[in-house]
Amino acid sequence: MNSDYLIPANHQDWSWIGDYVGRRAQLTPNKEAIIDNIEKKHYTFAQMNSRANQLARVLGDLGVKKGTRVAVYSKNRLDYIDLFFATGKIGAILVPLNIRLANQETKYLVEKTQPSVLFYDPELKGKIIELKGIISVKNYIVMGDQKLDDDLASRNLMAKKNDSNVLRPPIHFEDPHLILFTGGTTGLPKGAVLSHRLIFWNSINTILTWNLQPDEVEILLFPLFHTGGWNVLLVPCFHQGAKTILMGDFDPDETIRVIEDENCTIVVGVPTIFHMMSMSEKFTNATFDSVKIFISGGATCPEEIMKRFWAKGKLMKMGYGLTEAGPNNFFLPDERIKEKPLSVGFPVFHNDLKTVHPETGEVVKQGDVGELLIKGPHVFSGYWDEPEETNKTLKPDGYMHTGDLVRQDEEGFYYIVGRSKEMYISGGENIFPVEIEEILYKHKAIALAAVIGIPDKKWGEVGKAFVTLKPNQVVTQEELRDYLLANLAKYKVPKIFEIMDKLPLSAAGKILKRELK
Repeated sequence: MNSDYLIPANHQDWSWIGDYVGRRAQLTPNKEAIIDNIEKKHYTFAQMNSRANQLARVLGDLGVKKGTRVAVYSKNRLDYIDLFFATGKIGAILVPLNIRLANQETKYLVEKTQPSVLFYDPELKGKIIELKGIISVKNYIVMGDQKLDDDLASRNLMAKKNDSNVLRPPIHFEDPHLILFTGGTTGLPKGAVLSHRLIFWNSINTILTWNLQPDEVEILLFPLFHTGGWNVLLVPCFHQGAKTILMGDFDPDETIRVIEDENCTIVVGVPTIFHMMSMSEKFTNATFDSVKIFISGGATCPEEIMKRFWAKGKLMKMGYGLTEAGPNNFFLPDERIKEKPLSVGFPVFHNDLKTVHPETGEVVKQGDVGELLIKGPHVFSGYWDEPEETNKTLKPDGYMHTGDLVRQDEEGFYYIVGRSKEMYISGGENIFPVEIEEILYKHKAIALAAVIGIPDKKWGEVGKAFVTLKPNQVVTQEELRDYLLANLAKYKVPKIFEIMDKLPLSAAGKILKRELK
């Protein structure tokens, strides 16, 4: 038990903290909240609240209380969302586990957080059998209706439970609700503690700045072990009384169908998702009439991908976020999208920023590149059981180091230059991979591109570019080098090129540069 994150009982609390679904069930009980595209079922806010109440009672019978960690090992499914709302009601801490990790990595996360209960997807039963040999958890509960071997079946347990309102303990803004493990480019994953405060203020920032309306329909494309799954739009939509469509494994054709058939109004994903959608045959005839905006996050989105959506008369732009802050931090006004396509715009409503020199900490001049620091109520509480890492990231003045490099133009618009850890120095010159990748994406043959720095005896580091090609396209390494030389300073052009069948992607669809290294 990490008592650093438990706040004294006399700290101010409000009854609605963590219970978005309960309040929605009071205000708009019969309004549709979720379309489960996996099971092809529809649920109102009242039905979602009943499910969460039942599950909260199951958790109580298992000894789960305020501060208890509840792990979940699953693909996206409705039971996952039930767990979020059930733990929110009783003050328990939900620990989503990345199902793509190796068993030893998962063991580390479990040992770090010591959950008393682990819920899992029945489709992943084989993985759980393997994990049981190396981890220690008191209760394993299979999600859904089916009872497997000696495990408890959560839905069977819930069927016996009263679905009336749950007796809730005092819950405070600073109490944790989620521990989300960051992918990290080096070292072991760190568990970012997301408090009820962060979740609430990110939702407020999103609703206010993005102008979300109760009639929005969003499609959930992020995995639920990712901050985007909860905080980009799911919680804001429940907060505002809007509708979410729960999707399973990503399929570009099915995504396009659902967007059109269910009249989605806002679509948020990562660049790879939008690239794959635009390469689908269904994209050609899709009109996306209902969509107000497409937003790309997670990595810099190449302008070439955005242009494919612009060509259909649709708005598309970039956002920026990270597990430790938001993740919604910026807003680019619609009327400036095509004028400043590579900008993320201005900070959201309750968000203070400054840009500092990565080594000296001094604020840089407008126009210069520096590290982005964020301050606001949507910033995380620290890393679980990692005081040294927390102190490196969160400073006494309230600002949080993001590790991301940005610059502001003359009008104050922000641009993400790249990760400070991704920048490499070749012959004394700072080189930002995102600048090279942006040029590569404009080549007619290239589908995906990633650039990293690798050691070099002469120059210290040199660039290496990894690319995949569009169907029926052919290009040589020499042609790529000549193409970049015509568009970039010579010192920025990678020394090595590798044409690959595919690039390693995270579950959220981001290119995994650490695996390329």
